[in-house]
Amino acid sequence: MNLRWIGKPIPRQDAWTKVTGEARYMSDLSMPNMLWGRVLRSPHPHALIKSLDISEAVACPGVVTVLTHHDVPGLNAYGIVVQDQPVLCSDKVRFVGDAVAVLAAESKEAAAHALELIKVEYELLPGVFDPEVAMQQSSPAIHAKGNVLRHSKVHHGDVEAAFADSAVVVEREYRTSRPISAFLETEGGMAMFGADGVLTVYCGAQYPDRDVIQVARALGLERDKVRMVSSLVGGGFGGKDEITVQIYLALLALNTKRPVKLVLSREESMVTGWKKHPMIVRMKTGASIDGTLLAHEVSIISDTGAYASLGGTILHSAMEHCSGPYRVPNVKVEGHCVYTNNSISGAMRGFGVNQVTFAMETQMDILAEELGLDRLDIRLKNGLKDGDKGALGSLLVTAMGPVQTLQAAGQTELWSQRETYKAEPSRPWKKRGVGLAAAIKGCGLGFRMPDFGAASVELLPSGFFRVRVGCPEIGQGNTIAFAQMAAEVLGCSVDQVEVVTGDTGETPDSGTSTASRSIYVAGNAIIDAATKVVELVEQGISARLVVDVEEVELGEAEVRAGDAILSYLDVAALLLQNGQTCYASGRFDAPKATEEVPSVYGLPHLVFGTNAHVALVEVDTMTGQVEVLRISAVSDAGRVINLQGLEGQSEGGAVMGMGYALTEDIIIDQGMVRTLNFNNYIIPTAMDTPPISTTVVEVVEKTGPFGAKGVGEVVCISITPAITNAIYDAVKVRVTELPATIERVLAGLQDG
Repeated sequence: MNLRWIGKPIPRQDAWTKVTGEARYMSDLSMPNMLWGRVLRSPHPHALIKSLDISEAVACPGVVTVLTHHDVPGLNAYGIVVQDQPVLCSDKVRFVGDAVAVLAAESKEAAAHALELIKVEYELLPGVFDPEVAMQQSSPAIHAKGNVLRHSKVHHGDVEAAFADSAVVVEREYRTSRPISAFLETEGGMAMFGADGVLTVYCGAQYPDRDVIQVARALGLERDKVRMVSSLVGGGFGGKDEITVQIYLALLALNTKRPVKLVLSREESMVTGWKKHPMIVRMKTGASIDGTLLAHEVSIISDTGAYASLGGTILHSAMEHCSGPYRVPNVKVEGHCVYTNNSISGAMRGFGVNQVTFAMETQMDILAEELGLDRLDIRLKNGLKDGDKGALGSLLVTAMGPVQTLQAAGQTELWSQRETYKAEPSRPWKKRGVGLAAAIKGCGLGFRMPDFGAASVELLPSGFFRVRVGCPEIGQGNTIAFAQMAAEVLGCSVDQVEVVTGDTGETPDSGTSTASRSIYVAGNAIIDAATKVVELVEQGISARLVVDVEEVELGEAEVRAGDAILSYLDVAALLLQNGQTCYASGRFDAPKATEEVPSVYGLPHLVFGTNAHVALVEVDTMTGQVEVLRISAVSDAGRVINLQGLEGQSEGGAVMGMGYALTEDIIIDQGMVRTLNFNNYIIPTAMDTPPISTTVVEVVEKTGPFGAKGVGEVVCISITPAITNAIYDAVKVRVTELPATIERVLAGLQDG
């Protein structure tokens, strides 16, 4: 395939405005006559609301409105799957940070002062903070239907017989942490009520069309009376997939008929923002003497916090990926997603796969050690291929890349020369190790979940093409990839393509910018629309200039029609002034797996991205300090759309996974969030980031746009166990609980 733009490292069109500070994010917006909003939140993890007095706050100078649950005109609840989280709590609070009231004032200072004047009388209730305790019948009930949100079981094959036939069985318990997305732009935005009766909410979000549904439902409005504008977004990582402040903004703007701005502080974001689910993962894995995996039994207990959000779906994603990128003929997996009075958990990059991959990749290293096998060889022997069955017993039919990715990892200098790297510690009391790990991650939403893309392409009077697609630009760079795909089909330059995303008043519903899906699903829709526009242009020019359609060719800077050469401005004038429409809509419905997995909703996936990491670490045996010195990443994203974008995703994902491995964790003590800012929530910085090399493996996905697959999540998954496996390689401390902090590593060293 002779491609002009696909696969090229074309710089992002939005890069200059972002690095110079010219870009306007939703929380940057302001308007004349604008009010400032604040949210009153519960200081208690579990309590009944006995009384609520807002009179002093209402009388406070500068305060325009104070709203409680009585003022929610529609459904006083939200949630992507289960609407169990109150917009404003009426009788009970379930975590520190639960919203009780909202207000708007003329200034930030007046809003902050008025917040202190709201009087709430609480009756404290016993809290439950351990998910295993929460599962007990005697535990305090957080919700009326009980504390178990989801309980699922899947098994295939004869697990017990396979364990009996195994030469070695490894059984361990793993515990993962509670990191947060920690995006640069906290949750926030602005809302205004227009003269046309339309409520417009400007708020960084990952699925504006779904937000319209939730906002309209809460406010008792028709959906066409709500508009969401969500791009630009200053980082998402899943944390802006669910409702954050959209309903509060809308309530205040609807009540006051004035523009209202509300932006969470970093402390509020840390307390109330969606975290990655902490999981307790118990794994038992059996293998034959040659390292062939025979049996795998897994128990997952996931702490979803006070409300459901996507907890059940994330549990099922973890279950689907619980055997990693490996073929295991006999699998039994049971999962519980449990309510607690901890801070809320929700979508975060990886969607449950990071947790189980950390466990599985540790299991693989232990198996290799006990069998006396090479760590890479045992992975290659068991790597998934087309036609294999996944952990849930579903058939994997297309573009599985684990073997190719692992082979490329084995050829990296860091792996092939690992003994040389390990032999050169910077100090005598420091030791080095090299770790290896691999991962797969399903692209898209999976079986039984509506997973579609929609886009439009239009030739403008200026001679430019405009692409409209609903998936927001959340920092991942999808707009340049969208432009490249459109330009490839249209035949024009990438610079001739404008991309509009994330505005429900202008862009078609393309689904969410999550689940490693926007390139795959929206990209296919763009190709569909662009192909139709090419036909319209060719037919229009053919009719106007009286040449055969076959003689019309759209080029990078001009259009040839027989002997005539026209600029795109000329083409637009020729066609549009004669009343021809040069607009087309495109749609793509993701193909579904044909097999249903009983009791598991939304699975299995059909398309998977693959990644492998090799990491070099140095461990200070006196302090437990771990330094990551070098990372080699191998990514299979199908055919690469933008090489620079893939490398950026690979590097950013590696750094995020490094934080998950070593430092990042929201500490909650009896429901109280102790990690309130970046002074004790430690994110790796540029000073901590080692050299990162990325190798690209293109296992082309036939259903993907130009053969592409998603890559946004899988790049952050295997790096974590690669680092923890490297720690063991260096000092023989086996990490089974994340993060591998200085204290935990030092304790392991002292235990011998």
